[in-house]
Amino acid sequence: MPDLQLHTNTTPKARSSFERLTKYIRVRSDAGARFVEFDFAIGDPSLFVELIMPPGAFEAFCNNNQVIHMTDEQMADVDAELQKWRYGEDTLMSRNHNRSA
Repeated sequence: MPDLQLHTNTTPKARSSFERLTKYIRVRSDAGARFVEFDFAIGDPSLFVELIMPPGAFEAFCNNNQVIHMTDEQMADVDAELQKWRYGEDTLMSRNHNRSA
């Protein structure tokens, strides 16, 4: 079977611009867990994917991507946005959820 190669139409300048974007992580799993569960975002902490990796792979991933941890403020903004998607805004469910918090 021939080696598969990824072909992109990006120019070196476009790749360079992408590489300069800040890459964020937010670890969601407990310290010492068998796998690291985390959010990974590029450029905008609110647009992320959820990933799971063994600790060694996670460490290599973070080093290769030169990630930074989301700030408390960024995490709070992400959580607030997730709540809006889950419960809506100005709905009976959102009002009930906010009272119990």
